[in-house]
Amino acid sequence: MDLGLSGKRACVMASSRGLGLGIAQALAAEGASVLLSGRSEDKLAAAVEGIRATGGTADYIVADLSDKASVQTLGKLAEDTLGGGVDILVNNTGGPPPGKMVDADTDVLASHFDAMVMSVVTMTQAVMPGMRARGWGRVITLGSSGVIQPIPTLGLSNAIRSALVGWSKSLSTDVAADGVTVNMLLPGRIHTERVDELDGAAAKRSGASLDDTRAASRATIPAGRYGTVAEFAAVATFLASQQASYVTGSLIRCDGGSIKSV
Repeated sequence: MDLGLSGKRACVMASSRGLGLGIAQALAAEGASVLLSGRSEDKLAAAVEGIRATGGTADYIVADLSDKASVQTLGKLAEDTLGGGVDILVNNTGGPPPGKMVDADTDVLASHFDAMVMSVVTMTQAVMPGMRARGWGRVITLGSSGVIQPIPTLGLSNAIRSALVGWSKSLSTDVAADGVTVNMLLPGRIHTERVDELDGAAAKRSGASLDDTRAASRATIPAGRYGTVAEFAAVATFLASQQASYVTGSLIRCDGGSIKSV
């Protein structure tokens, strides 16, 4: 299937590693020109080199999503760097520290809200006028299964990411007639460095071994395993495709069946 992505221009936030990098690689493999962003220039440079080595087109901009001015600069530079605008925006951010909501520090909550919500809104507002003017655009925001089924040990993440659900749905209604789709993609346990960190924290809290902690986590997933970054990136790539032009305002799960609600 030709996904119609050849020549499209994509900006992927927080893409020096993990899910963001996997999506950037998948979009580039389909012929899109990809702009990566993140805080580590060394990791970004290595990621771009890897994409170019396989025949893809990629560049990067160093940006800190916790810094409002940095995000605003990224929004302006992304359009110019990609040469004519952003057709596909993949909103991705890091996550807050694990913990229960009852123990949450309000200052920590506020700082992560800025990095995880306001950065997404700011970037989307920067590229949306161009998408609407061209009559084609894709906004894909990565969330978490916790926005549907709250994760007990990730109280801050549950709360902050849930704000993006209402924002994404509302925006999708505003721009659907302009040929722009807006969706959220929700990962379950996809094997990334972030998941390794969370598993390590869970093992420390419980006193169990890391292997036992991972085994217990896998036992809660009907698929019986963690997902791969490539599997997750393939779903994101389809949402960015021409064929997904009638999919908007949706929460798409990629979780191996772990979310228990219908």
